[in-house]
Amino acid sequence: MAGHKHGVSVSQSVHAEMLTVLSFLEDLCGEVEDTIELASTDAHLRMALHLLQGHFEARTVTPTSLIGASGVPYATANRRMKDMMKAGLIDQRPRTKTRKSFSLHPSDKLLSQWVQLSGRVQRIAEGHFGGLGSATNPQDYYFGGSYAAAHSIPPLPIRSEPLRVSGGIRVLVHGDPTFMVMENLKRQFEQSIGTQISQRAFSIDRLRDEALRNADRPTSRYDIIAVDLPWIGEFADRGVLMPLEDAFDVAALDPADFHTAGWKATHWGGRAFAVPAQTTPELLFYRRDLLAAAGLEPPATTDALLQAARTLHQPQRGLYGIGWNAARGTALGHTVLMTMADFGQPILNLPEVAGGFDTDRLADRDYRVTIDTDAGLQAAEFLRELLSYSPPDILSMSWYERVRPYAQGKIAMAYGYTLLAPYFELDETSPAYGQTGYLPHPVGPGATAVAPIGGYALGIPSNLAPERLPAAAEALTLFTSPEAQKLFVQNGSRTNARYSVAADPDVRRASPIFEAVDGMSWRDELQFWPRPPVPEIAGIIQICGEEFHDMLRGIQNPRDALRRAQDRADALITPRPKT
Repeated sequence: MAGHKHGVSVSQSVHAEMLTVLSFLEDLCGEVEDTIELASTDAHLRMALHLLQGHFEARTVTPTSLIGASGVPYATANRRMKDMMKAGLIDQRPRTKTRKSFSLHPSDKLLSQWVQLSGRVQRIAEGHFGGLGSATNPQDYYFGGSYAAAHSIPPLPIRSEPLRVSGGIRVLVHGDPTFMVMENLKRQFEQSIGTQISQRAFSIDRLRDEALRNADRPTSRYDIIAVDLPWIGEFADRGVLMPLEDAFDVAALDPADFHTAGWKATHWGGRAFAVPAQTTPELLFYRRDLLAAAGLEPPATTDALLQAARTLHQPQRGLYGIGWNAARGTALGHTVLMTMADFGQPILNLPEVAGGFDTDRLADRDYRVTIDTDAGLQAAEFLRELLSYSPPDILSMSWYERVRPYAQGKIAMAYGYTLLAPYFELDETSPAYGQTGYLPHPVGPGATAVAPIGGYALGIPSNLAPERLPAAAEALTLFTSPEAQKLFVQNGSRTNARYSVAADPDVRRASPIFEAVDGMSWRDELQFWPRPPVPEIAGIIQICGEEFHDMLRGIQNPRDALRRAQDRADALITPRPKT
């Protein structure tokens, strides 16, 4: 898939940036030693550089290889290595159960010292020679200016003892660009936890089916599974996931660091069932250059959006006004729920509260579907009009199909999740490269701006074998840590679940998305109530995606589509038992 392709190329570029300062120092040492006869080899420095290179390249460093890199006789190098161990600069990790063989890794102390040194080296080089690389380069990574600024997140830590789990850690994920980045970085994660990681990826509907099949097995095939946020209620009710508190101390995750909407969306009945791995709101992507040329402001309302789409829609030139999820079933169903939210109404009769609607008591099951309403009719008519300014194949467009033509310059605006932004943010040949603005959904009269939250969380299956639980909990904590989230971003991901990561200077330089989304979160525009995670939500989404598709095809009118969708969705809701 294209996301996978982007991830590979970016990862290779980032690795080159990561090793720039290390290579510079190593070459400088060699030149000084070769040029000045009395200059002696600094074994400590050479061994530290070798150790750091091994860490960032996910390559195993042994005592033998470290001694070989020292540039001094064996006995001297052995003493220097022991000095570094005594100083707490080197961590040893057993490679075998007999503990007779060890791999060597930079300690947190050495990594911290390297972060400080690399920043000073780059500033000195830039001051004297123009630098080792542009400080504005969005691909700056660990080295140079990357960790010079305050509050920078350090590299992945190395576990002192490898995780002991038969067959390694097994993960079930969605086949999107962020999880493909995780696959590309597998060696780094394997080095961090000391065991193999195997990952299976599925499309959204197949992922849900596999997770439900897995729950029916006597023992889970996976240690960790990815969960689309709207599935949380269903997976909690059906026992697919175990509560996080049964696996580890939830406070250790630093819940306050997660975007509020993303963290709340992983809860059911007051208990957390998963950890946000991607917080990816659906936004309006728009071409700043095209709007400016047409004399248009970025559209904040549905009326302004229709006007912009109408103005920019020039099919005779191969340019269409807007792309969106309109494929039958799940894809269009998501659009229907989000469009109703744009007109100020959730798909369920949720109580209204300041900043949105209350979702805290969904587990009480005291709710009903609200589709056949005035706001529902406004949403239906809006989508029918939007159809006029869309590509001719819009009714088969879904998650990727709406963003690819936007990246190719064939569509002026598109609704899209931030996780799909690499299609144009990482492709310098794209007409949308460097020309894309990001907005929450334009809203109807009287409604409040909303950026409907999406993305995936990682949870632990309820039927996981007990002996595997400690390893699964530790791997889950690592995969959702600030260090991991930053690593994903620097290798091409455009999703992030944590405030600390959004504040990191490297992440801010990587894409304007992170600052934009962070601002939306602080303004309470990130919301998950447009797709409330009740057990029936998958069925409701499917129904809306079928009935509204028939409406868009002209088979039925908007009022009939609303009535039929309401009746079918009502039949899914099991009334709460009377007490």
